[in-house]
Amino acid sequence: MDQRKGRGAVMATGSVSLTKAMWRGFLGKCPNCGEGHMFGRFLKVADSCDHCGEELFHQRADDFPAYLVMVVVGHLVVPAILAVETAYAPAVWLQLAVWLPVTLFASLALLQPTKGAIVGLQWQIGMHGFEAGRLRREAVAPVLVKANTRAA
Repeated sequence: MDQRKGRGAVMATGSVSLTKAMWRGFLGKCPNCGEGHMFGRFLKVADSCDHCGEELFHQRADDFPAYLVMVVVGHLVVPAILAVETAYAPAVWLQLAVWLPVTLFASLALLQPTKGAIVGLQWQIGMHGFEAGRLRREAVAPVLVKANTRAA
């Protein structure tokens, strides 16, 4: 069976750590294999991985990524605005002309990676519909470990 082409095929990758799953999601890759694309459109998570077939439609990231992005961007932009205002006191129009686009682009740049990391988190710990996949991965992982120790 060709695991790369089949939609229903499941690639047994063994245990994927939480950090690795979130990093793969942050990069927009499948948390299971790290190869397939997580997103079909800007913020639309694909139903399944185009490489290993792992189901991703179970995700329920909702508004959490947007809240995280607002916190991060706010904590970076507001101190920068205050520092520039204190040091140089530029005109208000100049502050708006600089900081509004910076805020917009920083928010848009972080939104998809943050959502990917949240989906990776949900996938790895088995939240929502990902629980069945996690149980399947945990059942396969001991078999892979035993096979690797015998080969050595």
